[in-house]
Amino acid sequence: MQGRVTWVDELTFVGEAGSGNSVVMEGGRKNNGIRPMEMILLGVGGCASYDVVSILQKARQDIISCHCELNGERPDATPAPFTRIEMEFVVRGRGLKEAQVARAVELSADKYCSASIMLRNAGVEIVHSYRVEEL
Repeated sequence: MQGRVTWVDELTFVGEAGSGNSVVMEGGRKNNGIRPMEMILLGVGGCASYDVVSILQKARQDIISCHCELNGERPDATPAPFTRIEMEFVVRGRGLKEAQVARAVELSADKYCSASIMLRNAGVEIVHSYRVEEL
């Protein structure tokens, strides 16, 4: 995996992934891009959400939508790494089996999500929960 981050001006940067996709990052002064720590939080949510949806699709669950609500806690100091991340998956569908959703979240947390496992191994407390909404 490769990437490149290029300084644009002041505290604005463009990150380019080896896939060819890019994202604007900014330190918070102009608020014209995502902050780097926000990217880490969203990356964890994206990685885990990918796993949950993929596992539920393979289990032939009729998923209509899935989103992950994230809350990251950081100290009010420098440096300010995450100390705790709460992830709540909201899965909507028809005839969803709660046990399947619980298992998908568990497998993501314990086996598949490289991002959350990496952060957990670095000492970040990561809490997973889910909610099933029938349509």
